[in-house]
Amino acid sequence: MSETRLVPVGPGPLEPAGPSEPAGEPVDAPVLVGTPAVDAPAAPDAPGASVAEIEALLFVAERPLTRAELRSLTGLGRDEVDARLGDLEIQLRDRGIRLVSSGEQVMLGTSPESGRLIARYLGAGEVRLSPAALETLAIVAYRQPVTRGTIERIRGVDSGHVVRGLLHRRLLLEQGRADSPGRPILYVTSMEFMERFGLTSLDDLPPIEAEVAARLAEAATADIADLADVEGLDGARDDAGAQEHLPFADA
Repeated sequence: MSETRLVPVGPGPLEPAGPSEPAGEPVDAPVLVGTPAVDAPAAPDAPGASVAEIEALLFVAERPLTRAELRSLTGLGRDEVDARLGDLEIQLRDRGIRLVSSGEQVMLGTSPESGRLIARYLGAGEVRLSPAALETLAIVAYRQPVTRGTIERIRGVDSGHVVRGLLHRRLLLEQGRADSPGRPILYVTSMEFMERFGLTSLDDLPPIEAEVAARLAEAATADIADLADVEGLDGARDDAGAQEHLPFADA
C-alpha cells in the first residue's frame, strides 16, 4: 500500500519535501487536510438573507408576501425582517420600483413618477374606472373597514354593482364580517389598489379638506341616528361604532 504524506496548512511558502521517512516511523503533520466542515461551529452572528435577497424574493413572488412568510423563508427574526425591509424601502426611494406595504403584507410596485410611461405602455389594455367606482374606492379607502350599507348611505344610491366590479378587479377585498345584526361584510382596499394609485402605504392618501370631512362626519352621524330608531335595520350599531375610527375624523 502506498504511503500518504500529510501536508501542514498555514501561511508562508511550503518547505521542500524531503526524503521519505523509513517505514514504521510516524509522519509529523500538525494539521490534517480535509477535516469535515460540519465539525466547525456555525458563526454566532450569521447574517441570514440579505436585503438584496429579500428584494429578489419579492420580485419573483406572484402575490404579496406577509412578514410571517418572509421570516419562515429567510430564517430571520421579526426585528431582522423589519430592519431589512426598512433598508430596502430606503434603497428604492429614488428608483422606478418601490416597496409597497399594507399591514403585514409587502410587495414591489412601480413608483408614481413612472405612471405616465407605464400607462403609455399598457395603452388600451388598462380599463378606466368610472366616477362611481372612484367615489366608492375613496369612501372605502378613508373609512375602512366599511360595510356596503355605509357606502350606500354616503353615496345615496345602490352600490352593489359597483362593489362587485371592484371586487372582480381586486381593488377591494372582503375582510370578515361586522359584529352587528345580520353580520354584514366588511370591505377594505387591496394591495392592487395601492399599486394602481402609486401608494406605498395608506398614510400616503391625500388629506381631506376639513370642511368636507366635517360635512361627511356630520351626515354620517345624523344618518346613523335615524337608522337606529328603525327596527329591523342591520348594521346601525356597527356604523355607530365605526365613527370612533374614521380616518378623517380629526382632519
